[in-house]
Amino acid sequence: MTQFRPKYVTFDCYGTLTNFDMAGAARRVYGERLSPEAMAAFVEAFRGYRLDEVLGPWKPFLEVVHNSIERSCKRIGIPFKPEDAQRIYDEVPTWGPHPDVPAGLSRVAKEIPLVILSNSMNSLIMSNVEKLGAPIHMVITAEEVGAYKPLMKGFEYMLDKLGCGPEDITHVSSSFRYDLMTAYDLGIKSKVWVNRGHEPANPFYEYTEIKDIGGLAAAVGLEPALKRA
Repeated sequence: MTQFRPKYVTFDCYGTLTNFDMAGAARRVYGERLSPEAMAAFVEAFRGYRLDEVLGPWKPFLEVVHNSIERSCKRIGIPFKPEDAQRIYDEVPTWGPHPDVPAGLSRVAKEIPLVILSNSMNSLIMSNVEKLGAPIHMVITAEEVGAYKPLMKGFEYMLDKLGCGPEDITHVSSSFRYDLMTAYDLGIKSKVWVNRGHEPANPFYEYTEIKDIGGLAAAVGLEPALKRA
């Protein structure tokens, strides 16, 4: 059976392609101030608050980080300092890709245009994209859209800008909560979950699972087909 070959492969960037080390950044700032147990609780709170912060009206990503850190500090019971949030934010453009990304992306980019839809800022994202090691056809940020994922607006904006429909793309992400649930609701049938260990599998959302970007070529019909979840 012929595997679906999309017009575009679209991606989440942070976490899926870029090694988005927010947990590590938090540990580098707070690790000497907190016990291991408190540090683990802080990291988990920080993760949850970041999602909560992007569900309302758009705000600059620095505010997302600032507010999430401030709320995490309150929850754990330690003083909040704005410079700590700034320090974590300033790490973001220094982060490069997961080791499997450059070769895997380059293989696909030879035949299908690659598009990034990222919860980032225009001034922030290009440093990360330049480190990916493969040509990217288009980069769309939450700042450009005026909304963060998992809201639908970014996906709709992307499809309009590409001049195609949900049936024409494959969307790739390591996150159900930020990407794949929304893609499912928008009728994007071809979805790829990169299992980076962020979230448990959820076959309800009808995706192809790969362990890293090295498996992407097969998932988009450039190599023998993979088993779908």
